[in-house]
Amino acid sequence: MAIIRWEPFREVETLQRQMNRLFDSLMTTDGGESMGLSFVPAAEMEETDDAIHLKLEVPGLEPKDINVEVTAESVSISGERKSQTTTEHDGVTRSEFRYGRFQRVIPLPSHIQNDKVHAEYKNGILSLTLPKAEEEKHKVVKVNVG
Repeated sequence: MAIIRWEPFREVETLQRQMNRLFDSLMTTDGGESMGLSFVPAAEMEETDDAIHLKLEVPGLEPKDINVEVTAESVSISGERKSQTTTEHDGVTRSEFRYGRFQRVIPLPSHIQNDKVHAEYKNGILSLTLPKAEEEKHKVVKVNVG
C-alpha cells in the first residue's frame, strides 16, 4: 500500500472548483435574469412581543400579481413579474422586457395566527403583520443549569 501525503489545500481547491461550477451554472444571461434562479425578493423580518413584521421588496408588481399564503410556521410569497421598458432617442426605439415567476418561502421563528394576518402593499414594498399565537406570547421555557 502506497502512502500518499495529505495536502489540505488540494481539498480546498477541489471544493472551490465545485462551487465555481455551481455558481457558473446560475450566472445571469444577457437579459439580466439568472438561468437557474428567478427573481428572489429581498426580505426583512422583525419580531416583537405580539407579532412578526415582515417586509418584502417586490417592485414593479401590482397587488393582484402577488400571492401570499400563510401557515402557522411559514409565509409563502409568489408572483409573476412582467416588466417592459421602452426608450426613444434620436429616432431609435429600444424596448426591454423582463418576465419571470418568483417564489419565496420564509420560515417563521414562532407560531402565528394565520387567520389574522394583515398585508399592505405600497411603493413596491409588501408589509405583512403576523400576530403571534396566544400560546407563543406567554410561553415560558425552563432552562436546566447543570
